[in-house]
Amino acid sequence: MILLHGRGHSPEELFSLGEALGGSHLAYLAPTAAGRSWYPYSPLVAREQNEPYLSSAIARVQATTQLAVAAGIPSSQILIVGFSQGACLACEFVARHPRRYAGLISYRGGLIGPPDSALIYPGCLSGTPAFLGSGDPDQYVPWQRVQRSAEVLTLMGADVTTRRYPGMPQTISPAEIEAARQHIEVTLTQQPR
Repeated sequence: MILLHGRGHSPEELFSLGEALGGSHLAYLAPTAAGRSWYPYSPLVAREQNEPYLSSAIARVQATTQLAVAAGIPSSQILIVGFSQGACLACEFVARHPRRYAGLISYRGGLIGPPDSALIYPGCLSGTPAFLGSGDPDQYVPWQRVQRSAEVLTLMGADVTTRRYPGMPQTISPAEIEAARQHIEVTLTQQPR
């Protein structure tokens, strides 16, 4: 499980989330963003405004997945989990590097780009299970972006589940953890060991 922290947070804060989601039988990798921020501006500004930081962040996630693959874990057994800014990065990474993953879990995130952008990505996610959960309203990523991200990932071949939590603050609720945990459990039981 690759855990991507939110802006101003640390990777250590996500290890308890990882254990709640997947248990102790999984290996956890949690890269750190420089200055605790993957990119400087909103995920809804023009992508160029977040460069070169966004490309660097994508490369960091790619290097982390390559580390797992080098250790003998195929991408089809890699879960990518993110919160807030890390969730946006997780969605963007999976869309830019499409293949079959064990799963994508996005808490309070979506694809990166301005509201009027087409959000078109080539490639196929080959049935990758994805869970996108968010409060509504959310001060950083509006529910409309979560929905649009789900549509794009579905068109790319992901099996997407969305959950909207009206009035929930910028946090991860026990209900969201349980919904994603069940999602992961089904995914992992379908994986060859």
